[in-house]
Parts: sequence; structure tokens; C-alpha cells
Amino acid sequence: MKLKLYTDGGARGNPGPAAIGIVIRDDNSKIIKELGLYIGSATNNDAEYKALIKGLEECINLGATNVECVLDSELVVKQLNGEYKVKNTRLKEYWREIKRLESKLSEIEYRHVKRTENKNADALVNQVLDYLENG
Repeated sequence: MKLKLYTDGGARGNPGPAAIGIVIRDDNSKIIKELGLYIGSATNNDAEYKALIKGLEECINLGATNVECVLDSELVVKQLNGEYKVKNTRLKEYWREIKRLESKLSEIEYRHVKRTENKNADALVNQVLDYLENG
């Protein structure tokens, strides 16, 4: 089964209160799962990686064998595609976890898009953070 995974992560304060947004679509572009979760205090890059890890876990649990990952984090996409080295110790741990999850799939692709093309996942992050701020 092929799924399209849209993820976003964000922190207010960098580091600061952080959340992740995950939108999973089937091959007909129908949304089959959406998640917005608070992850505690984190940096933007931590949140981006944690969103992707949680999203991949969800896709695997849904039975996916092929996942197209769509992110607005150019850094994460380029690190996972091998274009940039991962130097930060924390990010290396996330990178390793994603590579472990990749081994459970037959195909995976990482694609960078502008934030405007990742609206749903971005909105989930902001809904969680707005709720935390405003109650």
C-alpha cells in the first residue's frame, strides 16, 4: 500500500513549546489520518524530525509498504537524502531512528515543498500551540 505522509514540526521560542502535525493520505489523496501533538520543549529541527518519526510509525501501523514523505523542512529532507551531513548529536539519533523505520518499507521518498504546500500539517502544529497559549 502506498501512502503520502505530510509532516511539520514547530517550536515557539526555539527551543520552546513544540508540536508536530501529521497528515496521511491514500493514493487517491483522501485523508486517512490526522494528528496534532504537543511534544514538550524542543527546537524547530527536533520537532520536524519527531513529526516524521511519528508519521512513519503511523504509516507502518496502517500497513504501508511505500511512503512519499512531504516536508517543508529543507534541512531534514537534504539530511535524509544524503545531501547534507548530520552533525548535531540529537539530530543524528533521530536520523538513525528514521533509517531503522525505513527498513520496514519497500520504498520511501523524501520531498521538500514550500510551507504553502504543507498547509494541513502546519495548521495542526499551530492549532496545538495556540491551544497551549490560549487554553
